[in-house]
Amino acid sequence: MATATAPASRAGLPGLLGFLRRPAVGKLVLLAVVAAVLVPLADARWASGSWPAALTVDLTEPLGRASTWIIDNRDSHPLFLYFFGHVSNAVVLSVRAVYLVLLAAGWAGVTAAAALVAWRVAGTRLALGTAAAVLTCGLLGMWVPTMQTLALMVIAVLVSVALGALLGLAAGLSDRTYRALRPVLDTMQVLPAFAYLLPVVLVFGIGVPAAVLATVVYAAPPMARLTALGLRGADAGVMEAVESLGTTARQRLFTARLPLARKELLLGLNQTIMMALSMAVIASVIGAGGLGDRVYQALASVDVGAALAAGIPIVLLAIVLDRVTAAAGSAGSAGSAGEGLEGGGSRWTGWPGWVLAAVTALAVAVAARLAGRLDWPETWIVHIAEPVNRAVDWMTDHLYSGVPYVGGTADWAAHFTTGVLNPVRDGLQWLPWWAVLLTVAALAWLIGTWRTALTAVLAMAAIGVLGVWQPSLDTLSQVLAAVAVTLVLGFGTAVAAARSERCERLLRPVLDVFQTMPQFVYLIPVVALFGVGRAPAVAAAVVYALPAVVRITTQGLRHVDPAAMESSRSMGATGWQQLRQVQLPLARPALLLAVNQGVVLVLAVVIIGGLVGGGALGYDVVFGLAQGDLATGLVAGAAIVCLGLMLDRVTQPTRGRTKKGA
Repeated sequence: MATATAPASRAGLPGLLGFLRRPAVGKLVLLAVVAAVLVPLADARWASGSWPAALTVDLTEPLGRASTWIIDNRDSHPLFLYFFGHVSNAVVLSVRAVYLVLLAAGWAGVTAAAALVAWRVAGTRLALGTAAAVLTCGLLGMWVPTMQTLALMVIAVLVSVALGALLGLAAGLSDRTYRALRPVLDTMQVLPAFAYLLPVVLVFGIGVPAAVLATVVYAAPPMARLTALGLRGADAGVMEAVESLGTTARQRLFTARLPLARKELLLGLNQTIMMALSMAVIASVIGAGGLGDRVYQALASVDVGAALAAGIPIVLLAIVLDRVTAAAGSAGSAGSAGEGLEGGGSRWTGWPGWVLAAVTALAVAVAARLAGRLDWPETWIVHIAEPVNRAVDWMTDHLYSGVPYVGGTADWAAHFTTGVLNPVRDGLQWLPWWAVLLTVAALAWLIGTWRTALTAVLAMAAIGVLGVWQPSLDTLSQVLAAVAVTLVLGFGTAVAAARSERCERLLRPVLDVFQTMPQFVYLIPVVALFGVGRAPAVAAAVVYALPAVVRITTQGLRHVDPAAMESSRSMGATGWQQLRQVQLPLARPALLLAVNQGVVLVLAVVIIGGLVGGGALGYDVVFGLAQGDLATGLVAGAAIVCLGLMLDRVTQPTRGRTKKGA
């Protein structure tokens, strides 16, 4: 018996050693050893449970003093009088000038100008769609708010593009600047839009300047990042050839680097415009006015019809701006730009076409002014608020609760809250603080490097030091629940879209609409269907993050090596086997990117869910804005940054892991 057992033991030893040599197992073993040493010491020094009060830093008093000093000196200190004051005046005058120009052009002039720009960039079809979208804004009775939002957008985008391009230029040409800017841009990318509002309100007060500057800070990073990416990714062969001709650094920049980076620059412009529109709507909370203010007021009074009437123009603006800028950046835009009003005519390509467009738009604006038709006619307005509210009332009466067998939307929200959100929140808050840190460290180290794990742990520990451990875990529970639902729906939808061209074509316009909608607009339907609370905030986050997850996953599954797919088919693999054993493993980088983007997008809307009863950190930010409480709002904003940074590191594999297999 002993002789039989010994060979078996010796045979199992190599397998055990091979298992232990796996990088993931080695990391977990090392982490377990460190935990075995540190956890008893931490437990003896600070009791288990919630974050120890001894490790908390109370920032209420210093932040309160800083807030009081700013408020007391905002009208008298030289810094405010001769710097911030001039910045504020310049912003107000610029936005007012653009707004007056739009009003002077009238609805006909603005519509003609928008349609002609779309015609020059992408052809007749997009021009007709742009004209229809602009006219719809007037039909809904939102012409003046739309012009207010557009005026704010123009100035915010111009400043964002200029600032982002300068930062991207510096980062693209200097390795030291790139290394210095990269962590700043990473932090700004995971910082939800709501967290930008309080600091600018404190300095500039409620109004347009604060809204524009918050939008600039939020929208400039994509331009900076993509500009740097384009410049640093310039073809080395081309750059070497240009340099061999004896050109200066400035000549190389303007004749080679910038033209080669054209696609990235235009993509940066597209992303900046979309983020600026999203932020301009959110900034209505701090007095931006325009369409966002109409949505915010309607949400405050739970007037879904009025909110929808203002929300539709926001969506239309987003779609038009996205299509026009995307067409400008596409390879075929040059050809389509030469399309005449009737669909042909190469003589209108280049500058003659732009001159024709400008003259035509000016002629339409002058004709409308001479005819006294600048304002949108009242008789042309279609009032949709009342029928929408009647439909909402019907839904409330018939779908909100009491539906036989399936219950109602309110019942679903209640069940989701009690069956998912509450257990996840209670479980996270029940865990000892060191167990949470160990879990974060394990997840981050498994998917990245020890630097990734250290960053994630320090970010999570900073939340405890700030004294908002419990509300942060509440927010984390909402994010985890929303991400789980998003991934289940997103991966399932993406698999169907990747396997069926027809399904993808049907989904494409739906995803386009949802992906271009600003975050604020998602709150409108969930309030109507689910009321207020944490479940509606999660539902809005799911709908907001779903398009990105579906698109990234579909693209990853579709771009799997065709040779691998053909080989699996030749071996008789079924469709399910191909998906499970070939497509999903090979599409792993895309799947991880989809998870990362889903987490970041979900966090952004869960925070905004504080407006509809989401509570936790979102409520603290809203409360800080409403009360001007810098301590509450800024601490919550810092905790959101730390939470976003931790989630980003836990879900984003590092370059080193991809290369080394760590």
